[in-house]
Amino acid sequence: MQIIILTLIVSLVLSVAIGFLLGFFKKLFYVAPDETVAKIREVLPGANCGACGFPGCDGFAAAVASGNAPVNGCSVGAGPVAAKVGAIMGVSASADAKVAVLLCQGSHDVCKEKADYVGVKTCRAAKISVNGLRECDWGCIGLGDCEMACPFDAIHVEADGIPHVDYEKCTGCAVCVAACPQHILTTVPTTVSTSRKGSIALCSCRNPRKAVIMKNCKRGCIKCMKCEKNCPTGAIKVINGIPEVNYELCDSCGICIKGCPTKVLALVEDKIAVLSPCSACEAC
Repeated sequence: MQIIILTLIVSLVLSVAIGFLLGFFKKLFYVAPDETVAKIREVLPGANCGACGFPGCDGFAAAVASGNAPVNGCSVGAGPVAAKVGAIMGVSASADAKVAVLLCQGSHDVCKEKADYVGVKTCRAAKISVNGLRECDWGCIGLGDCEMACPFDAIHVEADGIPHVDYEKCTGCAVCVAACPQHILTTVPTTVSTSRKGSIALCSCRNPRKAVIMKNCKRGCIKCMKCEKNCPTGAIKVINGIPEVNYELCDSCGICIKGCPTKVLALVEDKIAVLSPCSACEAC
């Protein structure tokens, strides 16, 4: 019995001593938190999506405070957050609110499929094993890597076999862009923040053979060059088989869209829903 009591007393003394030492060393080596980091973190949306290239909002706040990240690097918060972070850092800053756009129209009824795929159900696996599921080697594979990656549940592969973006949820974080092995997702500024208007090519096919394109896909760019030839402002140039638009010159006249035989082109302002950018209120 005495041994048990002695053991308890020793344990108690050791516990008190260790607790005292821990408290002492905590104060001795205490490092005050950076107030700038705390202020920046407070105005961030808290999405922790990693689109900024850092491990969550805490990592981004620390990087901005140390000068290792731009003050407008939060794509989710866009302009309002950039302005708040800039004010904390003593600089003026702005950023465009963006949304994701799929540069492909290769749904089941538009683009032919190669065969039934029985492998791992991811776009990346299908790309590596059979170079995609459709006859167009540049088109959407449709197995939903973008959907699985999206931290905001804003993109879903629907019954037609291609992903559709919910513009009420999309923040333009570009996580889906990075997840797509075909590189056919991009982000474009919304017209709310930039007044950007103009044509966009909803095709990524770089096959130079017109006959093959027309055989495989109803909405593939056939490199006819009509858009480039007919554009009255010279805003469109076909580069590497895809029409690219200079938005400083494009005035949304729609001539290229009307003249496109395979309906590849569309107006940005018609393609995306125009919504107010994130205000970092964390209501989401």
